[in-house]
Amino acid sequence: MFTEKSIIGIIGCGAMGIGIGQLAATESHQVFIFDSSLDALKKAEINLKNTLKKLIDKGKIDSQKESEIINNINFSNNIESLKPCDLVIEAIIENIEIKKKVFADLEKIVSQTCILASNTSSLSITSIASACINPEKVIGIHFFNPAPLMPLVEIIPGIATKPIVTEHCKSLIDSWKKTTVVAKDTPGFIVNRIARPFYSEALRIFEEGIADISTIDWAMKEIGGFKMGPFELMDLIGHDVNYTVTETVWTQFYYDPKFKPSISQKRLLEAGFLGRKSGKGFYNYNDNNEQPKPKNDLILGELIFKRILVMLINEAADALYFKIATVEDIDLAMTKGVNYPKGLLKWADDIGIENIVNDLKKLYLLYQEDRYRISPILKQMLEQKIYLFHKTI
Repeated sequence: MFTEKSIIGIIGCGAMGIGIGQLAATESHQVFIFDSSLDALKKAEINLKNTLKKLIDKGKIDSQKESEIINNINFSNNIESLKPCDLVIEAIIENIEIKKKVFADLEKIVSQTCILASNTSSLSITSIASACINPEKVIGIHFFNPAPLMPLVEIIPGIATKPIVTEHCKSLIDSWKKTTVVAKDTPGFIVNRIARPFYSEALRIFEEGIADISTIDWAMKEIGGFKMGPFELMDLIGHDVNYTVTETVWTQFYYDPKFKPSISQKRLLEAGFLGRKSGKGFYNYNDNNEQPKPKNDLILGELIFKRILVMLINEAADALYFKIATVEDIDLAMTKGVNYPKGLLKWADDIGIENIVNDLKKLYLLYQEDRYRISPILKQMLEQKIYLFHKTI
């Protein structure tokens, strides 16, 4: 069982690594952050101190807490520094072979009781664990960026992970005041699987010429109540990250058409137009460039919103059908992990299962593509006259 005295190790000092380290240090843990690059470690330390200064300015912490956090964190370019850790969380590049090598090397350094975790957003925990002699101690602990602020953490046991490891990791992250959900070890887990249509269906609508990017973003914000439109969000995440996750989920699902990436997004990636980080993506962010105005057409906006929403609901229903997570955890993940205005299965309850099935049928009849196949659970619910995912008292 973890305690406040448990020592936490972090591999990788990028935004995710340093964010997780800050979070653990804030909760009074001694933290060892390892990275092979001294320059990266120095930059990470400066960024951490700047972040803490901003928190002081905002009144979130005081100078005493700042000193405590800084004193709790140890930076090292020697992987042996992770030897005393009770839990090590890897937060490096999304490359399965690199991760497997890191885990194999790490297992030889840490104690027999140390739990090894990956912060991967979409890669197989079971595959990563296969590189270890003791795969039962390997688990996924997926934070969302920025880790200190985003409330959701997905806990993903691999096939070999011992249940007690899952329990202990969940309890620890809960004690860090995070909202945890347990997900099956399948591509994209909960959030990155279910969220794919938010991007892919918006891209499809754009590529078909039904609406331009600003109008699609406007529809999802003004009519759907989402905080950001799909194109704004892709630009913010970065097309190098967002496209890669889509492609990873697609390939790991054996090229299922539901998850097929977009040529339009791939071209942006090839051009180096990565979004906000490069100054240009779907929108141009250079020199205070004026953004295109949407067509405030309510009828068109409703069609856009409804089409994307039913595809999201269909994917959430499929995740439930394949027992990726519970109804409650699926809705919690989407509201806490990506700030959706409402849980998708709760949204389905409000709209009506029959209405969703009818809308999906229309899309399937129009395109005759497997991409628009209806989740079996939706059809089963109609046949059995079950109209709610969430039981009412």
